[in-house]
Amino acid sequence: MIETQTLSQQQIQLAEQVTAHNYHPLPVVIESAEGAWVTDVDGRRYLDALAGYSALNFGHGHPVLVAAAREQIGRVTLTSRAFHTDKLGPFCRDLAALAGMEVVLPMNTGAEAVETAIKVSRKWGYDVKGVAPDQANIIVFDGNFHGRTTTIVSFSTDPVARDGFGPFTPGFRIVPYGDAAAVEAAIDANTVAVLVEPIQGEAGVLIPPAGFLKAVRDVCTRENVLFVADEIQSGLGRTGSTFACELEDVVPDMYILGKALGGGIVPVSALVSSRAIMEVIHPGNHGSTFGGNPLACAIGHAVVGLLETGEYQSRAAALGARLRQNLDALVGHGVVAVRSRGLWAGVDVDPNLMTGREVCERLMARGVLVKDTHGSTIRLAPPIVVEESDLDWMTEQLKAVLV
Repeated sequence: MIETQTLSQQQIQLAEQVTAHNYHPLPVVIESAEGAWVTDVDGRRYLDALAGYSALNFGHGHPVLVAAAREQIGRVTLTSRAFHTDKLGPFCRDLAALAGMEVVLPMNTGAEAVETAIKVSRKWGYDVKGVAPDQANIIVFDGNFHGRTTTIVSFSTDPVARDGFGPFTPGFRIVPYGDAAAVEAAIDANTVAVLVEPIQGEAGVLIPPAGFLKAVRDVCTRENVLFVADEIQSGLGRTGSTFACELEDVVPDMYILGKALGGGIVPVSALVSSRAIMEVIHPGNHGSTFGGNPLACAIGHAVVGLLETGEYQSRAAALGARLRQNLDALVGHGVVAVRSRGLWAGVDVDPNLMTGREVCERLMARGVLVKDTHGSTIRLAPPIVVEESDLDWMTEQLKAVLV
């Protein structure tokens, strides 16, 4: 059992430094990690329930991933984009198979993969659908979070992410999340894609109404519009299935992947789609200096290998049921509402008690790291290797904080 902790002087200094730059992480200086736990520079241990946020779905230091990294580091880690190594082909082949697709375009960060999806969608619209030059539009949703590049924040509805960064990139139409009728009404002859998070993570693990994704899939098919699923946070086992779209029996035209794809070791992202869509990109149209580098491919390939058995997806589903049971017991006792899929939960705390940030800080003092989203909502995303006893203990700490 972890006793209530106080912050060290080093952690306080770090918090002051980052606050001065308007960035607000939890003031914990991590030195090492193993499994679902991290240890700070002062030797204090914390249960990491930030794992989906920091792309560590499999836990820290997974032996398969560490072995893949060590083996590749002993060979070559980075190459020029003019050629590739023996790691790129197997990684792309097996990731495409895992997604039921044909082609993989590897990138580095989630935002880079989203930007790539936007470019591919527009190019497909002009080359295949026949949209007039510079007239393409993409439908997105309020409350979205797809990254922080200039184009992406152009269609954000979060003033913190958007304000002060204009002028903004045109070509996007924002509709209410979960409203399939609004999607259909917004589509016109120049619409090339609908970009959607199957579950909105940054917004507080918001789950759309049952049938929403299927309805969007149907209208996209009918209107010849690409269905682009941003599964950077929801994909690769987090929700109890390989992809959150699978929970609704929906197959998109493109998957955008990241975070867990790098196994918590290196940044890796990818756009995964069909050959017919991806081949609108020709040599010179798009590229990335480090995209598809051998170290990233070696680790990404190992991540795909772990997911191929289905073991981790099943584990996330089973442990997620336990987590949901524990959290539901807190409703009416400081918790207003709970939303969850697998090992991913949004918890709305009674705003009369405290803010989400205050909940995070109090949980940190008790040895649990979680992320606040908006207002009094917190997000729980423990790694898939977490133990059931850890989940029970984590919930007890939340209960104690809310008293």
